[in-house]
Amino acid sequence: MRLKWLGFLALLSGCAAPRLATRPPTRPAAPIEVQILAFNDFHGNIVPPPPIEVTAPDGSKHMLASGGVARLAAALKAGRKGHPYTVTVSAGDLIGASPLVSGAFLDEPTIDAMNLVGLDLNAVGNHEFDKGPRELWRMQGGGCAKFTTLTPCRLEPFNGARFRFLAANVRTGEGVTLFAPTAIRQFGSVRIGFIGTTLKGTGNLVSPAGVEGLTFADEVATANALVPGLKAAGADTIVLLIHQGGRTPAFTTGQGCDGLSGDIIPIVDRLDPAITTVVSGHTHYAYICQRGGKLLTSAGKYGYFFSDLRLRFNSSTHSLISQSATNFVTGTGAEDPAVRALVDRYVAAAAPVANRVIGHLSGPAPRDEKDRESPATNLNADAFLDAGRSAGAKLALVNATGVRVALIPAADGSITYGQAFAMMPFTNHVVVKSLTGTQLKALLEQQFQASSYPAGATPSLLVPSAGFGFDYDLMRPVGSRIVAIRLNGRAISPTARYRVAVNNYLANGGDGFSVLTQGTNAVDAGLDIDALAGWLAKGQRVPAIGRVRNLTR
Repeated sequence: MRLKWLGFLALLSGCAAPRLATRPPTRPAAPIEVQILAFNDFHGNIVPPPPIEVTAPDGSKHMLASGGVARLAAALKAGRKGHPYTVTVSAGDLIGASPLVSGAFLDEPTIDAMNLVGLDLNAVGNHEFDKGPRELWRMQGGGCAKFTTLTPCRLEPFNGARFRFLAANVRTGEGVTLFAPTAIRQFGSVRIGFIGTTLKGTGNLVSPAGVEGLTFADEVATANALVPGLKAAGADTIVLLIHQGGRTPAFTTGQGCDGLSGDIIPIVDRLDPAITTVVSGHTHYAYICQRGGKLLTSAGKYGYFFSDLRLRFNSSTHSLISQSATNFVTGTGAEDPAVRALVDRYVAAAAPVANRVIGHLSGPAPRDEKDRESPATNLNADAFLDAGRSAGAKLALVNATGVRVALIPAADGSITYGQAFAMMPFTNHVVVKSLTGTQLKALLEQQFQASSYPAGATPSLLVPSAGFGFDYDLMRPVGSRIVAIRLNGRAISPTARYRVAVNNYLANGGDGFSVLTQGTNAVDAGLDIDALAGWLAKGQRVPAIGRVRNLTR
């Protein structure tokens, strides 16, 4: 019987075994890609700004024509094609220090244009506070309430921003944030948290009236404290929109970050690991960096460029698996017709004032992108001195960062009011104060308070008027870096008193120049734009540089 059973088993084993159905290998699901389109420091440049000099990778320099909000809108729209998950953000100074076509209308056209552009989030920058918090609230909520000397809603009703302002580190006297600190956006099954901050030094960069009652907390401490709440709300990663940045040795289109220096570096290094992406601004430089596992970007200024960030997530775990970015030149190509129509309305309304010829200049007066002495800064310093002479001014100083653009005359040398306003858009007053020679040296030393500067880097300068100059050496100890000060060819006397013309922003200690608050016998010498217009009305030659000498070896 046993043999029969074994034979039966052998027979079965000889039969063809039934084949089991097999499935093809399972492929991992494709990553979820989220696109972030970003720009910063737009400053109301709804009309294309003047061409700007950029340095190419081989060291050569060329002029780049780019920008204008109608072109920016078209470029962003084209960039979004094929990307179902996309968001558009700004890292501050969207408004403020704006050319006449926007500034004369309280930047209402810029806000309206950004609604059409499709902006989603804007972290406030220092210039958002130029006209104070109540006017900034109006930018968000709309309406025609009057908080400045200018009249709101002059051309059409103003409904405010459809995008959200973020201000995580800005608190009112009641201890609440001026705007929402964070936002969360859903992209399919992925959630991204956004934090928006301005630089903690904003209070020193705005006139006292613009920040009265507000406090500006440390950027890193603020952002890190918000991480647990965003993670609890389901954020798979966190993006910081911060109005603070860095500089590279040359101004480029920003595809790398070789030689990057500035305040943004220690900020990025101290951020919670959950904050994986940083969109920065403020310094007006363009760069893309990978630092400590974080992506850091900036798109320069004025809409010349925009950044296209790509964040890729595991579709199952939702963890961030890679990220990259590219800076694109906005260009001079296609324009969005609806945005162009908006701009044209405001250009026509501003034309009678903007196109008025106010004076003549012998040639172009360029500015330095590193905020050093330039023909543009020298021209403004000379204008301040001329305006301040009636109050006894013997010299003038301008902050290089306050001279916004080059001044390029027409073929006949003519300069319009709109051009002058773009160069000096703050409507500050020229103030003349008395300083001793000792105070004047201490003031100039305040330019160089950092213990060291990276190779090739210099701080932004106080640029003097004709007849005044100084030498500095960054290798000397802090407090003794000014090695010579000259007025009309003679060294200044420590005990003598000198009448100095500056704008009221500096006179009140702006940019950290606290020595100017010690000045006495202050006299108002009129608006800065009127000083520049009056100086150009006399016809001017482009001033040479050489008033400030860097003796650093």
